[in-house]
Amino acid sequence: EDVPRWDPNNPLCPGATRANGEMNPQYEGTFVFPNDFPALQPDAPEPDDGDHPLFRAAAARGVCKVMCFHPWSDLTLPLMSLAEIRAVIDAWAELAAELGASYPWVQIFENKGAMMGCSNPHPHCQVWASSFLPNEARLEDRTQRQHLSQHGMPMLLEYAEQEAQRKERLVVENEDWLVVVPYWATWPYQTLLLPRRHVCRLQDLRKGERDSLASIMQRLLIKYDNLFEVSFPYSMGWHGAPTGPYLEEDCRHWQLHAHYYPPLLRSATVRKFMVGYEMLAQAQRDLTPEQAAERLRSLPEVHYKCR
Repeated sequence: EDVPRWDPNNPLCPGATRANGEMNPQYEGTFVFPNDFPALQPDAPEPDDGDHPLFRAAAARGVCKVMCFHPWSDLTLPLMSLAEIRAVIDAWAELAAELGASYPWVQIFENKGAMMGCSNPHPHCQVWASSFLPNEARLEDRTQRQHLSQHGMPMLLEYAEQEAQRKERLVVENEDWLVVVPYWATWPYQTLLLPRRHVCRLQDLRKGERDSLASIMQRLLIKYDNLFEVSFPYSMGWHGAPTGPYLEEDCRHWQLHAHYYPPLLRSATVRKFMVGYEMLAQAQRDLTPEQAAERLRSLPEVHYKCR
């Protein structure tokens, strides 16, 4: 965990030179730049027509950006101030609106820790905007649309109300948000962050909701770090209503939410692997959602490094 606050060889640091030869500005807050190794490009070529229905391809176009949360490499979100976290949320919303003006899907995601494939020790996330709806987005769109049609209420809004009443899987809550270990969780300490109000997209959040989001994110992430007293690895991401051409469509079935998928199981070194039966048949749980929620809920909200 001995990460230097500033390292000239770290391409995400202020003033450092990145792989493409560009020098970062001496930024003091958030900093967004095009990914130097993008998985999606706006001018990707059209693939050839397949000669068989089992071999079909379509163009996947888009843009990939990187967003640094803070100029210091030795900070993570739970150790940042509420004002600094709020600045990250505002930057997320701005990017979601900017890229969503033309792209159907904008995926904001953070891979935290080497265990989750993060190769750079600096607080940052990625934003990929694509010309298509990815698989997870299509599945969530279909199931939420079906639920609204059958029950007359957005699925995750109803789910949040139920979890707020039951409290057995509740981790933290405030006036605008709640975090639960979802009923269907497969990762040991997986959580779902939900607004209490019907909100379709990140950019639709009110000022007060952004403040309370910063607070509940900080509380959750401090609990994560306190669980095994380590900088807790995870992959997280925001899901909201599709954008681009979908901005003109009825997306009332959608409810904004964030998924957190942490791999640690019993200690800072024992992780959950999705292998064997889980890869080939179905995920199994090593502890129940209720047990995981109780463990997280009982943890202090003062970071172990600040005690």
